[in-house]
Amino acid sequence: MTGVEVVETVEGLRSRLDAERATGRRVGLVPTMGFLHAGHASLIDAAAADNDVTVVSVFVNPLQFASDEDLADYPRDPEADMEVCWLHGADLVFAPSVAQMYPEPGVPDIEVGDLASSFEGASRPTHFGGVARAVSRLFDIVGTCRTYFGEKDFQQLAVVRQMVADYNIPVEVVGCPTVREHDGLALSSRNAYLTAAERREAPVLCRALMVGAAAVAGGETNPDTVSMLMAEMVGSATTGELDYAAVIDPDTFEAPPRIARAGVRLLVACRFGRARLIDNMAAVPA
Repeated sequence: MTGVEVVETVEGLRSRLDAERATGRRVGLVPTMGFLHAGHASLIDAAAADNDVTVVSVFVNPLQFASDEDLADYPRDPEADMEVCWLHGADLVFAPSVAQMYPEPGVPDIEVGDLASSFEGASRPTHFGGVARAVSRLFDIVGTCRTYFGEKDFQQLAVVRQMVADYNIPVEVVGCPTVREHDGLALSSRNAYLTAAERREAPVLCRALMVGAAAVAGGETNPDTVSMLMAEMVGSATTGELDYAAVIDPDTFEAPPRIARAGVRLLVACRFGRARLIDNMAAVPA
């Protein structure tokens, strides 16, 4: 048994947090889909350090899964999740049902804009619309707060920030660094889908990003050349199916004509059997 309080209803969480804010206490929110790992733990650590009350939401959001994706098989371990939350300083776990999150007539659609149209938005057309509905609903329930997202899902972080700005939501969005395994693989709940052989190959994504970042640091200014270097690295070292290897302006998610002094963001996505993995890295000229 842990000391984390679990709240399952919208009204229960609202009343609890309204009482906390009435005494001047600051609220931090870490939205998750559960199956928590060290990456999530780092977000909880950051929220607990910055705020007086830390809420971790655990909700496997059906709206961000396409019909051919892994909703039914998405990994779940509620007991382990509670342990992670307790060990890393969470005060409350919000574990709502689908009916609590999406009451009739339902949460309205959220316009996610151009940032959501490329890369993950192109590969998974319904994904960001589903993310935006769940996250906007959480913000409505939790109220004024700081919220913490990992940079591993860099496009998601950008979409959430844009949504907060577009809809004037009273939430501060904090991006936190990607947490990696010892061999560079970015932590993700979907790593659980990897076979042993695929797990040995998957760190190539990080290595490809490092090759791209080294090229930029070495003076390469042509984004197509950097993208090609990353794609070649993935193709030469894995049986996985590359989705994209790209160089983008981190503010617009468009390919810059040249890599400028301010730098770029490198993106890569690859499918390893059942697991589709994404990763990214900043790249700045020396």
